Amino acid sequence: MYARRCERRSRWRRLGCFRQALLALVHLRKNETLAQVAAGFGVSTATAGRYVTETVDVLADSA
Repeated sequence: MYARRCERRSRWRRLGCFRQALLALVHLRKNETLAQVAAGFGVSTATAGRYVTETVDVLADSA
């Protein structure tokens, strides 16, 4: 995930790579809504959705 961020030249993120992966796992594993996950991690719903999408893309590329 860190390499993907370097490719996109992302300057900063609200959550680090580990917490982003954890956010995605909570959403996918516990089937919580993006609003619930976003509130738990202190990010907006749009950011949570973007993080989940990025994490799924990274997992799909490595599969």
